[in-house]
Amino acid sequence: MWKVCTSVLRRGVQDYTNLRVLPLLSRHLSSSNTSSVDPALTVSSQHDGIRTITLNNPKKRNALSLAMLESLRRDLLGGGSQEDLQVIIIAAEGPVFSAGHDLNELSPAHTRDKHTEIFDACTKVMTLVQDLPVPVIAKVRGLATAAGCQLVASCDIVVASDTAQFATPGVKVGLFCSTPAVALGRAVPRKVAMEMLFTGQPITAQDALLHGLVSKVVPEPKLDEETHRLAKQICTTSRSVTAIGKACFYSQITKTRDEAYREAGEVMVDNLQTADGREGISAFLEKRKPTWSHR
Repeated sequence: MWKVCTSVLRRGVQDYTNLRVLPLLSRHLSSSNTSSVDPALTVSSQHDGIRTITLNNPKKRNALSLAMLESLRRDLLGGGSQEDLQVIIIAAEGPVFSAGHDLNELSPAHTRDKHTEIFDACTKVMTLVQDLPVPVIAKVRGLATAAGCQLVASCDIVVASDTAQFATPGVKVGLFCSTPAVALGRAVPRKVAMEMLFTGQPITAQDALLHGLVSKVVPEPKLDEETHRLAKQICTTSRSVTAIGKACFYSQITKTRDEAYREAGEVMVDNLQTADGREGISAFLEKRKPTWSHR
């Protein structure tokens, strides 16, 4: 398990670095039941602190079926060395990043309870991406629609090929993309989100960059290279400091301006008391490369 905090804003950074499990993650861990998950739906590998999780069902356009969601959740929580992990990349096999939910599972043939189970599982994955103490990068080729677009919007960083497209087309099949709208509406301006949701029309990678849905757009042949360049850059920083910063960012972003400054200021003061906080400042003043403890 990661050594992360209960509440960086209330208990300070010592709790953040000394506790064994982040309570934000505990709900994901305690309710995890992946014994029946088909391991072929996602493929996970980890090297040099970078875990790559690949959606691996191109024949079904990497639809986020219940089984796919559980497989993705399992790989986000495990599948490699947690102590060495510093960044996660979510990629996809085939020409479509993800077409969203499997509509066969949302048909009238299934019960309301089944539908509830599917949307609950999806919410757990989307919130887990932001609750994790390491940055999560989406590497997007092709089309990302509905819950696939939701997954993109939930990631911390998004690198897209110049041919990628993004859409929330549920309205066209009578199912408004209400849960994708939660992530989308927090990633792009309201008017852009509403146009996407009301029309279902896709936007280009360039428009997604303009509106803040993606971080960077690169030519298709450069997508792997640029994504891994960013991941390697993250790996040069302190794992514990990055965890502190990510938790604080998602906490303060929902607060008023004054509340956000108060909490973020407290976090920065506490950050300075950590081993890597002290090491980083000392290394800068002494004009040397820092040696991170990651604790």
